[in-house]
Amino acid sequence: MAIPGVHRPTSKRPPRLADALDFWGLSASAANVAMQMSWPEVGRGVIESPVESGALMVHPWKRLRTTASYLAVAILGTDEEKLAMREAVNRAHRQVRSKPGAKVKYNAFDRNVQLWVAACLYVGFEDGYQLLNGKMSPEQAESFYQASASLGTTLQVHEDMWPKTRAEFDAYWTEACTRVSIDEEVRAYIDDLLHLRMIPWFLRLPLGGLLQFLTTGFLAPHFREHMGVEWSAADQRRFEHLFLFVGFVNRFLPRFIRNVGRPQMAYVRWRIRREQALV
Repeated sequence: MAIPGVHRPTSKRPPRLADALDFWGLSASAANVAMQMSWPEVGRGVIESPVESGALMVHPWKRLRTTASYLAVAILGTDEEKLAMREAVNRAHRQVRSKPGAKVKYNAFDRNVQLWVAACLYVGFEDGYQLLNGKMSPEQAESFYQASASLGTTLQVHEDMWPKTRAEFDAYWTEACTRVSIDEEVRAYIDDLLHLRMIPWFLRLPLGGLLQFLTTGFLAPHFREHMGVEWSAADQRRFEHLFLFVGFVNRFLPRFIRNVGRPQMAYVRWRIRREQALV
């Protein structure tokens, strides 16, 4: 993704992954799901999943809430909170596995597939952060990356599976993207997702155009090509200009308003205290 400008730090310390828990990052949620689904095992697992309560196209707001909770816990949570989240997600994942004779074999506990999903989440955070704050230097990018392993290790990804440096992550990402393959059924699901057909028409009518534009803009060209999504140079310029404006405005907003991580963690802790389901 093209990142305009130079880094505009919001503090004197090096950037951290937690700094990316910005309200505007939510606008990349649908694009990130589409990226994850571009691996066959994830795409087929999503559309064939028997877990109706977690289906994005059926319960979009619940799915947004549970995903936001997972990300907040993975980045800000204690070891005990990460364990609670892992157990909650595991209960849902136990049901997600391919049937005998399935076109694509998958299992939601496959660590390599979870590594891909976590890598997509990281790329989404890094892209969103840089769109708002400008391009990081290699040293800043390394600092930002260093706490990212928990995006995967909060599930089944082993610590030693996560690339140790940002350069090693680049090598992994380049290789992993060669496995992108989207069949017609998954492409149709992603098309519904990109057009936000899971939200009510009365919300889609006033907001759908902007949200669809943002969702498509967050996809890298490689993914747009496989998904059959059109995106022009003019679209790219508008997308970059929008985030130059948003990034400028964001700098004047107090952190407690624009950062959604801590309020989400408070919500997760409230649910844990009340012994309510996290997923």
